[in-house]
Amino acid sequence: MRPIAKWAAAAGVRVLDTEMQDGKWLVTGLGMGTARCPECDARCSRRHGWRIRHLQDLPVQGAQVTLRVNVTRWRCQNSRCVRQTFADQLPELAIALGKRTCRVAELARLVGHTRGGRPAERLLNRLELPQSDDTVLRSLKQHAGGRSRKTIRVVGVDDWAWQKGCRYGTIMVDLERRKVVDVLPDPFAKATGEWLAQHSGIEIVSRDRCGLYAEGARQGAPQARQVARPFSSAAEPASDH
Repeated sequence: MRPIAKWAAAAGVRVLDTEMQDGKWLVTGLGMGTARCPECDARCSRRHGWRIRHLQDLPVQGAQVTLRVNVTRWRCQNSRCVRQTFADQLPELAIALGKRTCRVAELARLVGHTRGGRPAERLLNRLELPQSDDTVLRSLKQHAGGRSRKTIRVVGVDDWAWQKGCRYGTIMVDLERRKVVDVLPDPFAKATGEWLAQHSGIEIVSRDRCGLYAEGARQGAPQARQVARPFSSAAEPASDH
């Protein structure tokens, strides 16, 4: 066991102990929550117990790091609230029910965007952040789904590798916000058209010169102007509406 004097976990977490176990760091901390009910926002004073969260954190000098954070469970004293008990939330550390810190989740999403499923899994394992390809893709879709509720005016459509060289889908990007908004399971015109039809505010569709995406845009967003990217290798001419 090798203690470390200072370890910055996150705001709202007080580190109690650090130790090395089987070549991995275990950091024990205490969550300093607000004791506010996430349902009704009432401040509570009746302690119900404790909850222990184990979170994957960024590695240190090639060694995996796990945060063991004790958070308080409270009993909501608002008689009209539908929630009886709740645990303190630490939004700057991790999302509710998450198994990884926010910084690990963000890094995994960035790797997933650029590498795809299996390559992202291999790279994260080399970085001592082991995650399965399914976990990477699920996190990517959940994050994209949360952003897709915003009004989208200019959308970029392109193919995206679920498994490079074997399985491809379609990625939708909000070009004004520069954010991925969704990842579709296949690169077909029908799926693209159905997605575009669900977002009536789209005015411009930027795509490659693939005929599938051109047809999907015509079906799902006939009111939108199509812009074909000049660096595409396909030979189909641009189609504007």
